[in-house]
Amino acid sequence: MTAVAAGATRELVLVRDLTRTRIVQYAGASGDFNPVHTDERFAVEAAGYPSVFAHGMLTMGMAGRVLTGWFGPESLLRYEARFRAQVFPGASLTARARVESVDGDGTATVSLTVTDGQDVVVMTGNAVVRASADAK
Repeated sequence: MTAVAAGATRELVLVRDLTRTRIVQYAGASGDFNPVHTDERFAVEAAGYPSVFAHGMLTMGMAGRVLTGWFGPESLLRYEARFRAQVFPGASLTARARVESVDGDGTATVSLTVTDGQDVVVMTGNAVVRASADAK
């Protein structure tokens, strides 16, 4: 296989119809039981949101699959994200990754964008990966 080049892209549907159950499961796995993620009444009445919403780190974790699926989990050297909008139950999320540059040392800088089913950008990020001839 040839090495990855600047401009190469990948897209991955992360979830269709994100469930409240999955959000609560993530709360349990992460230990983050902030009620804006788990308690509908609190999220709506006390915090003023239309509903509970997913943890940003749940979105980031799911989005990382586009990187690990492409380059392999052992190739991920750095991964950063900025959360742009809440992700509510019922959302469908798609991650798009683009190789921005490939350095002489075999690493690549990759940009990442996650959108919901209405094409709202909910997360942006970047990563540095080992880009080798073995990239999938």
